[in-house]
Amino acid sequence: MALRWRIAALVAVAICAVAAAVGVLVHHASRDRELSQARDSARTTLDRAAVTYARTGAVQGTGAALDAPGLPGDLRGLVAKGRQGTEFTTAEERPAMWAARPAGGRVLSVRVDMSTTMRDIRALDTSIAWASVITTAVVLPLSVLTAGRMSRRLRTAAGTARRIAAGDLDARIRAATHPRDEIAEISAAVDTMAAALQERLRGEQRFTADVAHELRTPLMGLVTAAELLPEGEAAGYVRDRVRVLAALVEELLEISRLDAGAEQADLSRCPVGALVEEIVARAGLSVHLLTEGPSAAGGEAKVWTDARRLERILTNLIVNAHRHGRPPVTVTVTADGRTVTVEDRGPGYPDTMLRDGPQRFRTGARARGTGHGLGLTIALGQAEVIGATLKFTNAPAGGAVAVLHLPGPGPDTACGPETETDTQPAGGPGPIHS
Repeated sequence: MALRWRIAALVAVAICAVAAAVGVLVHHASRDRELSQARDSARTTLDRAAVTYARTGAVQGTGAALDAPGLPGDLRGLVAKGRQGTEFTTAEERPAMWAARPAGGRVLSVRVDMSTTMRDIRALDTSIAWASVITTAVVLPLSVLTAGRMSRRLRTAAGTARRIAAGDLDARIRAATHPRDEIAEISAAVDTMAAALQERLRGEQRFTADVAHELRTPLMGLVTAAELLPEGEAAGYVRDRVRVLAALVEELLEISRLDAGAEQADLSRCPVGALVEEIVARAGLSVHLLTEGPSAAGGEAKVWTDARRLERILTNLIVNAHRHGRPPVTVTVTADGRTVTVEDRGPGYPDTMLRDGPQRFRTGARARGTGHGLGLTIALGQAEVIGATLKFTNAPAGGAVAVLHLPGPGPDTACGPETETDTQPAGGPGPIHS
């Protein structure tokens, strides 16, 4: 149940409880007061009638009667013991207050009719019930409106928090226009947290970009020096490590651009089947390519994408499948060309990766030197740039599965020229520059 309806239900229950309590209290107070007044009136009349009877031997005109036939049995028994008393009765729906006392060998009694009084009390009960209904009808909508405002403010805060968690660090609740209540305090705390988080992340992004740029110049000299080494086993090992270091620096630069939002996609309508076939061929790795339906196989299915960035994504996924999985690595293109799946037969993605997504410098591999954990992060970032979604799962029979969903066909614009990238399985694919 939503918060607004919980509050409305609580208000309704509270109103009903208060109305019931007030109704019971007023009913008993009114009834006790009327009975007390009727008892006093009956006693007073009885005392006067007793004086008149003792003086004259008659009770005519006093409001009393001798040996009245309707006298309650309990009260008659009390008088038989030589005592006097009162009793309220509702016999035959005719409420009355009786007072009786002994008079010689007879019973002198007074009956005060209370039909009108009881009707008034019932009318009062009805009025209280209607007042409760009217109060509920007036207060309940107001409580729903008030609770609705609170609920909207909380939902706004929750939605903003989700946007921040999704990466929109510029999202703010901005609750300064609202009253300074607990919800406003929570909103202000979330805004403060988001601002602090944004500043810290920007500092880390600037640090990563600065480090990568500063490393680039000496790294170029290192690459040149490595090429000048005489041929040999040691020289080959140095060149390989230099290529790995160069790929790492380029990937760090690419991630810094993705974090800063500097990457812009060059979108056009591209035939996915033929494009994926060329990407697989350029990857230079053993891949089993499957196309579903004649549309994909004939290269007719087109999607709205950036061919270079799509190549970057799929190459990273294929390299990751070969590096951490087991063959065969299968790339499947659906008939509409909008879904591309990369699957291997390895141990699958780690549970932490499926839960939290790709983490930088975390490969899930025990052996060092098998990657630095940036390939999937870059693939995910490039997928966001082209408006695609990239999901990671594990196959029931074992193996990692990466599913890329591409946007549908866009304006009738031809697929732009494709720039070949330096895709080296040992050092990872080269970056895409905007």
